Amino acid sequence: MIKILIADDHAIVREGLKQILAEEPDMKVTGEAGNADELFELLKKDIWNAVVLDINMPGKSGLEALKDLKKIYPDLPVLILSMYGEEQYGVRALKAGASGYLKKASAPNEFVSAIRTIVKGKKYISPTLAENLADNITPGNHHSNKLSDREYEILCKIALSKSTEDIANDLCISVHTVYSYRNRILEKLNLKTNVELTQYAIQNKLIEL
Repeated sequence: MIKILIADDHAIVREGLKQILAEEPDMKVTGEAGNADELFELLKKDIWNAVVLDINMPGKSGLEALKDLKKIYPDLPVLILSMYGEEQYGVRALKAGASGYLKKASAPNEFVSAIRTIVKGKKYISPTLAENLADNITPGNHHSNKLSDREYEILCKIALSKSTEDIANDLCISVHTVYSYRNRILEKLNLKTNVELTQYAIQNKLIEL
């Protein structure tokens, strides 16, 4: 039996994933977490064959949780599930130790196939993500690679017209901290305003409109 732990802050998403996996006789969701703290508490209590991890959770993000998880459980395969396309986070997720990256809008059979792939010790990489990986190792990459994962996350949220207050609430950080990240992002990318930042994100396909 393939034992799966799902970490997603939306109960309705977890329930949907459980229903998909319930159709598979050799798969079972045996743990659910709504945030990173709950995830690590569950990891201490049992042994899983795979973790399905949402990239956008309150407090510690999925990418941050992934890095911590791989330090403690380096052999545990993790499938990152995200509302964002591969262009936004796919390469970063794989670099952080993910075994695969899948959009939440993907078909159920692709979700099942991704889990079967990673529990075999292989990487699940879509054609789009493979292309982005190739682009990432060639000269001339855009400057967003200079950003930390948290800076990158906030850049995408600003570009999607989220208010400072909403970003602070999403990430469980203060408004002042959001402004500090924003200033660092603008400095690293040599930009001056949120408008320029949004234009940059669109031009570099960091967000999907």
